[in-house]
Amino acid sequence: MNQIEALKRLKTFGATGFETRDAAALLGVSAANANMILRRLARHGLILHVSRGRWVGDAIDRFLLPELITAPSPAYVSMQSALFHHGLIEQVPAVIFAATLGRPRRVRTPLGVVSLHRVPAALFEGFDLYEKTGAKIARSEKALFDLFYLAPGRSRLFAALPELEIPRTFRWAQLIRYAELVRSPARRSFLLTRIAETRAHVRDRG
Repeated sequence: MNQIEALKRLKTFGATGFETRDAAALLGVSAANANMILRRLARHGLILHVSRGRWVGDAIDRFLLPELITAPSPAYVSMQSALFHHGLIEQVPAVIFAATLGRPRRVRTPLGVVSLHRVPAALFEGFDLYEKTGAKIARSEKALFDLFYLAPGRSRLFAALPELEIPRTFRWAQLIRYAELVRSPARRSFLLTRIAETRAHVRDRG
């Protein structure tokens, strides 16, 4: 099968991505042969290899990457990436931060680095589907809460809070509601204290 015919068939997957085994079934070839075809197309820039066994077309919203990588586990864009998307911070994050129910990890793709962080199922909420692409993006309140929740992690990646521009419409009560979903009393106490301190700092600064 030539590359033009293979690419024509693969475009039926759309922009949401596909796995090597899906391509093999669609093209009617073995998994090994499909992998060879896909790598050849990727070398010519016709598709992108985002992680092991996962591929996307050459035009895709970068915020779709987290869930493509974690599938079948769900994921949504959060932390600094979502805060920037909503205009609460000015600095563009160097990586795409996302929360997931799957394995935490850092994945380098042709479209950028994706930093995945695990949250418990009880906290997997507070996001919307971006209308244009279908990417899951945390609301402002959940993005900030996720930062607080992950701050005590070993990496200390979220220990320092970025400079925030909090709008008057920001709902602090939502952060408290999320904190009340946390099972650990110590973690819950830490979160409530951090929320109160940040709210006071924002109020004093304003």
